[in-house]
Amino acid sequence: MRIEAFQKQIEAIYYTRDAERGVPLTFTWFVEEVGELAKEIRKQPQDMQRLREEFADVFAWLATLASLLGISLEDAAQIYAEGCPKCNDTPCDC
Repeated sequence: MRIEAFQKQIEAIYYTRDAERGVPLTFTWFVEEVGELAKEIRKQPQDMQRLREEFADVFAWLATLASLLGISLEDAAQIYAEGCPKCNDTPCDC
């Protein structure tokens, strides 16, 4: 699934509820999901299915935040299309 399609899918599923909640509280939920991802990363042995699910949750909350703020994640990703946005090298040479 392309980034744009994913963002549209998240909008279709959650936008109304997330818009009612607002950006500040939605951002709080996003940070909580990042914390859950961090916990899964630290576990040994790692459960790859749980990691996959936590990455999906973080990506979904990031997508909904971007949508609430009028940002296309596909467009934002283009900042890195030519390499590092500061030095334009791949790998970064900053």
